[in-house]
Amino acid sequence: MKPTNRFFVFVYYVLGAILRIIHPTTVEGLEKLPKSGVLLCPNHSSNWDPVLLGTRLPVNYRLHAMAKEELFKNPILGWILRKLGAFPVSRGNNDIQSVKTAIQVLKSGDNLLIFPEGTVVRNGVGYIDGLPAHAKSGAAMIGVRTGAKLVPVFMDGEKKLFHRTRIIFGDPYEPHYTGRHGTADEMQKIADDLLEQAYALGGQAVGGKPLCAEQYFWRRAPAS
Repeated sequence: MKPTNRFFVFVYYVLGAILRIIHPTTVEGLEKLPKSGVLLCPNHSSNWDPVLLGTRLPVNYRLHAMAKEELFKNPILGWILRKLGAFPVSRGNNDIQSVKTAIQVLKSGDNLLIFPEGTVVRNGVGYIDGLPAHAKSGAAMIGVRTGAKLVPVFMDGEKKLFHRTRIIFGDPYEPHYTGRHGTADEMQKIADDLLEQAYALGGQAVGGKPLCAEQYFWRRAPAS
């Protein structure tokens, strides 16, 4: 697959080189990540998350991401974001157009990044809604409707300058549901499972609290 465009390639290498100095990362599981039609579902602890993740994937991975619509009100910033594969979403509303765009991205064979929590979570609480960390069902619904490969991803909570951040890609998650598109409860269960698996990759419960050693071993142990 070819990179999205030349501007993306330029930003990828320049920004990636800078970030490797000020925000170094350790990546695990990248070798088992499917190449196309993938819906990445990480926990969300910092505004740096999409940038760090995007610059540690292959340059030709063709990753797209939702970004809050306020960022696109500035014409220059909006142009840059679109060139980098982002598209606007109205948070807190039923944004049908962003859902259609997400579905088109995945059906074209490109890859998509969605944070199931829908907001940055700090100290176990959502920054936007003020609620305990939890998954929203949108990512599951988009994944089921497109047949995308759902992949949980863990990213360390603190993104301090010059401190290393772990990025851990999990095994693709196999959703179970009834009928063609499943029920609302089934979509929520899929979203909950994905978020739980994402945190468990880093030895954490949803929200960031450490799991006990037995729970962590059970979730990280390879299937026999």
